[in-house]
Amino acid sequence: MPRVTKKSKAQINKQIWDKVNNSHRHRWQSVSQKGYDFYLNEQLTKEELTMLEESGMPTFTINRITPIIEIMKYFVTANDPKWKAVGATGDDVDVAQVHADVADYCWYLSNGKSLYSQVILDSLTKGLGYFLVDIDKDADRGVGEVCFKRLDPYDVFVDPASRDFLFRDANFIQIRKNIARARLINMLPQFEAKIKKVTKGSDVVSYSQRDIDFTDSIQPEDLTYGVNMDAEDDDIVPYYETYSKKKFKYRNVYIKIEPSESQLVMLKEQVQEQLDSYRQEIEVGLIEKQMQIEQQVQEGEIIPERARLMIDNSQKMAAQAIREREMELISQARDEATIIKEQVMSEVSYKKFEADKNFSKNIVDSVEFYENRIVKTVSVGDDTFLYESIIPISEYPIVPISYMYTGTPYPMSAVTPLIGKQQEINKAHQIMLHNANLSSNLRWMYEEGSVPEDEWEKYSSAPGALLKYRSGFSPPTPIQPAPINNAFFTVVQQGKTDAEYISGVPSAMMGFSQDQAETYRGLLANDEFGTRRLKAWMNSIVEPSLEHLGRVFKMMAQKHYTIEKVFRIVQPMAGNDEEREVRINVNLYNDYGKAIGKYKDYASARFDVRIIAGATLPLNRWALLEEYFRWYQSGLIDDIAMLAETDIRNKDKIVERKSQLAQMQSQLQSVQELIKDKDGTIETLQRQLVQAGIKMKVGDANTEIRKDVLETEAQQKLLRGMLKVEFQKMRDEMKNDMESTKQDVAQNEQS
Repeated sequence: MPRVTKKSKAQINKQIWDKVNNSHRHRWQSVSQKGYDFYLNEQLTKEELTMLEESGMPTFTINRITPIIEIMKYFVTANDPKWKAVGATGDDVDVAQVHADVADYCWYLSNGKSLYSQVILDSLTKGLGYFLVDIDKDADRGVGEVCFKRLDPYDVFVDPASRDFLFRDANFIQIRKNIARARLINMLPQFEAKIKKVTKGSDVVSYSQRDIDFTDSIQPEDLTYGVNMDAEDDDIVPYYETYSKKKFKYRNVYIKIEPSESQLVMLKEQVQEQLDSYRQEIEVGLIEKQMQIEQQVQEGEIIPERARLMIDNSQKMAAQAIREREMELISQARDEATIIKEQVMSEVSYKKFEADKNFSKNIVDSVEFYENRIVKTVSVGDDTFLYESIIPISEYPIVPISYMYTGTPYPMSAVTPLIGKQQEINKAHQIMLHNANLSSNLRWMYEEGSVPEDEWEKYSSAPGALLKYRSGFSPPTPIQPAPINNAFFTVVQQGKTDAEYISGVPSAMMGFSQDQAETYRGLLANDEFGTRRLKAWMNSIVEPSLEHLGRVFKMMAQKHYTIEKVFRIVQPMAGNDEEREVRINVNLYNDYGKAIGKYKDYASARFDVRIIAGATLPLNRWALLEEYFRWYQSGLIDDIAMLAETDIRNKDKIVERKSQLAQMQSQLQSVQELIKDKDGTIETLQRQLVQAGIKMKVGDANTEIRKDVLETEAQQKLLRGMLKVEFQKMRDEMKNDMESTKQDVAQNEQS
């Protein structure tokens, strides 16, 4: 088998692109680009513009596609995706709970909300959107961070044989783009010498060599990455990044971890305590046995010599039992303290581990298995190899989100079915406007030489103009345009209705007030029925893709975050941008300062990642508040839970004050109960003193207790006053907050 050289690897990259960049790809990209152009309101080709201008027809368009696509994008991307991690075992539960925080942290650093919106827009307009899970090696002062990126769909080339909607079965996925040489050197400074020697690809043309007609929309091949503005000519080179799956041999090794010195000391103490207890039991048994033998000697059942022999045997058996028990306890304690750790390692690492006798003696068992790893091959130009690396995950880091999956890597966009209706609407509007122009600017039929043409052309449409013609000729005759056919108005209205039917987005969802429901239940019904098509797409494509994205991120994060790290999670929804810390891989040490393990061992934890269904869809706040109010009225939730779902300002402070008032009310109740107890004490003392005939002491006791009662009543009065002031303060603030909220809502509705 011929050896694969670095140069041949670069050539393979080029060959892959030549093979994939075929007629099927060109056809898909052409249709996809046309849909994207229509979204950008580039709806007329150069030929159509020329024909319309030569015919005197208007060249405007009425874009019905962009509002539909924008509202679809909004409903799908209203909120960030939420991932939930489920631990495989009890030990993994804590780490699984942390994973969602780690994902949120990396999503925030990557500006994930904006990326998600762009990827969904690509999917809607181009048919495909792509996420890339990568490592930003320069982040966190060189430690690196896992990050999310967006890929241009026209830069990604997928194995045409793939039939999985996530392209998991693809033999390769390639990223190919044209990059300015200076930009590429800035991206990969360690390969500067190689990049400088790269010749321009045969399929790459610089800007100065292009003849681009800017009346047309700019195509992806007209663009490049990082134009060198200082260069005399655009120095552009092709860049290839190919991902493929390759199976590698691994071993699941079970290693015995012996207890530490401190653990051995503790074990010895535990064994000694259990052994002392067992020895006491044995000694008590020996005494009882000896007493029985002596009793038998006194009764003449056995002779003294026989008795001494029996006692000696009993003592020997007891000593033997104690020794066996000691060995048993030691063995049992050591087994309980010994940990069998499961560790996955490559075949090369296992061989090194096995060769070291200090470690190999602790190997209990090993199981061979094969697992996919992603091989990333990077080259530039036609034959310049840069590097090859192994990404330690089993799935491609490139995750697609398609719109209408066709069973191939070439899905259809949401715009494509709307193009025909959009052209129909544009044509009808152009004809109607053209007819209106003709009606306002009449054409004239005249005998040659009968009128001064320049004068008539200039003033024939001016109101009140006096136009002359030469005598002896017939007067010019106006040519009346044919009346506009009412069918054109029907075409426009039907085209609008058809566009809504095809997209599944009714006009009510796009904010047209004449189509809005008057009640919140009607709003809920509009949202429910209007989003069914979108929810079907979410359930079948978007959410499974996001779930796969979460699993790919989990693989990448577990391989990268292997040391102790603190994540600072910002929670802007809390109202005060509060922060909290999340720690992973926390090192644990024994009394001697030796590392004995990790708390929240993120790298080795086992858990699965799932997407929370519907997490990205918007919520109807007013309808939800109405439901919460009904639950509050029925007693299912309290007022604090109700308040938490409102948009009232300073609601955290209101909840805090309510808590303080509740505490004061509890104190007041305690004081009232104390007063009752003291009143009962007074009555009891009075009866006792009357019966004893000690009237003077009754008076003194009564005075003293009454003093306590007066003090208690004073405290009660003070508390009542404080409660009254706090209640009034809370009512005023809640009234002001409600007025502010109503004003904000009114302003939002007006805007």
